[in-house]
Amino acid sequence: MQQMFHVFAGLGSGPRTRLFVWSSKQKREAFTVKLSMRARLFWLGCATVFGCAAIFAQAPKPVDTKAAAAPTKPAPSEDPAPKAHELTADDLGAFLDGFMPQQIEHADIAGAVVAVVKDGKLLFARGYGYADVEKKVPVSPETTLFRPGSISKLFTWTAVMQQVELGKLDLDRDVNDYLDFKIPPAFGKPITLRNIMTHSTGFEETAKDLFVASADDLRPNAEYLRVHMPTRIFPPGTTPAYSNYATTMAAYIVERVSGQNFNDYVEEHFFKPLDMMHATFRQPLPEALKPFMSQGYVLGSGEPKPFEFVQVAPAGSLSASAVDMTHFMVMHLQNGRYGDVQILKPETAVEMHARQAGWPPAMNAMALGFYEQSRNGHRLIGHGGDTVSFHSNLHLILDSGVGLFVSYNSPGRAEIDPRGSLFDKFMDRYFPGAPPTDPVLATAGEDARSVAGTYEVSRRFETNVLAVTTALGETKVSVNPRDNTISVAGFKGLNQQPLHFREISPMVFREVDGHAKIAFVGDPLGRRVAYIDYPFMVFQQVSNALDKQMVNYVIMGFSLSVIGLTLLLWPIGAMIRKHYGRPLTLDPSAKRLRMLVRLVCFGAVAFVVGLLIFVSKTSEPSGLSERGDTWLHLLQVVGLLAGLGSLIAIYNSLKSWGDGQQWFWNKIWNTLLAISCVGFFWFIYHWHLLNFHLNY
Repeated sequence: MQQMFHVFAGLGSGPRTRLFVWSSKQKREAFTVKLSMRARLFWLGCATVFGCAAIFAQAPKPVDTKAAAAPTKPAPSEDPAPKAHELTADDLGAFLDGFMPQQIEHADIAGAVVAVVKDGKLLFARGYGYADVEKKVPVSPETTLFRPGSISKLFTWTAVMQQVELGKLDLDRDVNDYLDFKIPPAFGKPITLRNIMTHSTGFEETAKDLFVASADDLRPNAEYLRVHMPTRIFPPGTTPAYSNYATTMAAYIVERVSGQNFNDYVEEHFFKPLDMMHATFRQPLPEALKPFMSQGYVLGSGEPKPFEFVQVAPAGSLSASAVDMTHFMVMHLQNGRYGDVQILKPETAVEMHARQAGWPPAMNAMALGFYEQSRNGHRLIGHGGDTVSFHSNLHLILDSGVGLFVSYNSPGRAEIDPRGSLFDKFMDRYFPGAPPTDPVLATAGEDARSVAGTYEVSRRFETNVLAVTTALGETKVSVNPRDNTISVAGFKGLNQQPLHFREISPMVFREVDGHAKIAFVGDPLGRRVAYIDYPFMVFQQVSNALDKQMVNYVIMGFSLSVIGLTLLLWPIGAMIRKHYGRPLTLDPSAKRLRMLVRLVCFGAVAFVVGLLIFVSKTSEPSGLSERGDTWLHLLQVVGLLAGLGSLIAIYNSLKSWGDGQQWFWNKIWNTLLAISCVGFFWFIYHWHLLNFHLNY
């Protein structure tokens, strides 16, 4: 399901989310059905200013509830398991030398690197394309530094486990016991390190200051954590919701119990013993490593982007070469051992890699920091990572002692996720599996209809000024009556056609002729919850009609259309009256009210235009920062005045109906305008756009 989202993800599933088409051949680390924050707010502005195009979108067609039940006999499989290629350096070289250059050229990617380990040794490492396009500097797997984004978190989690070994940390103890500030109580349950490592703290999403403009803007972890604490929206341990903030808090706890700065800690406990000489969390880069840093691009044919400064450094600031990353992979594949060095005790590593409780048995679950990935009968653990420019994946095939690391220095313009495509080709070539033989359930149609509806992602903004992005990021599950499968809006295959998911066991659906799965369970509120292949977030059925995307499109489309037409027709009406010599026949009181209502309309439009200007300033990673607070507060004042002005619009409407001199259609329009002003105010209030506490 992964191409639907690419979460905010400067940090794997982090600050930026981009919309991608998903297929079984495209798996991204950050699975969220949200548009990028900029795109969402942009489309909010477009939807509100320019009207109601979305209003006419078609809802899913009714389902034939009388469809005959399908037989329960399993469908036979005629395709035996393909024969695996032997995983050797020569075969990998032949495979990747044919695959990678074509991929990066087609997608306009500047450069990439691939490294594979097997049986405790480096098997293959090769760079493709350029680390610097203008200077024609080739990618070196040994020395070129890439930014693996949220893969950085694996070092933070491993550091936590080292301190658990030493008895300084307990995974199930209230983290307030380790902090010098307090997380406010909520839901009657404390947050634990196990919650943090399984992304089940219950924190809402936070994006402000995840990236900053320069090294001078970076703040110590303690200062950042105190100022940017998100609201808790779920009881801890109940709902997966990816959190960069919580990861940074875990690193701060390591700092406190170890007595070392986090950068010093990883250098002493990881980089030196693992012989990672081309790796650092430090920002800016140490002088000795600067010459080895790859440029970052959006398109390989475009201009390079500046070095990205990550405020939540333990969650995403790592710079490392591919070969250095293989040392870390070997250590985990060998349960904590690298050469003669033991980074973790074997039993600790096994615990870290183990599946955690709380996920449906048929679905991938979180381990401690790692997350499960299943393919062709193999259990993998791994992590993905994204900054604006760099996009990386790390996969560990535990039962085969094999690890794969891949990183690209630009997303390019590929419609298909390059990392996911490479991973699928790699697994199908070296670890193939027989096509699944799934039963056809008699309950498929009934169950498909029961899960249809509108869903929102658990990794979301809910109480702050970006809460509206949740509504704009909703997705719909619909039924395909012909075959009793379900489809999820935006989920498409390589042929750009919607994917179908067939029920294979009660409330578990698998992609037809594919690998991906979705499982639906009920929550205490009676809603459906959809678990997907990537276990660090879920989708929850939207039960409140006023939270649904289409309802909000209708309200704001109508409101802004009427408000906009009012302003547009105001001077036009004046010109027509002047042309025909027909003065405005209103008493002075009615004229004053009319002018005040127009000012209210100006305020509403100014709020939307100002919001678009603010969004335009977020085109750089550091755009969502304290520097925008003054502008946002000014916007909120304008929005508040315009919203309260709806009372004037209501009064004007009521007064016009008692004025015998006013034209009937003018009274109708005044009523529509009053409703529009109320709708506008409801929208900005309901979605917390007037929340003056700018912690988002």
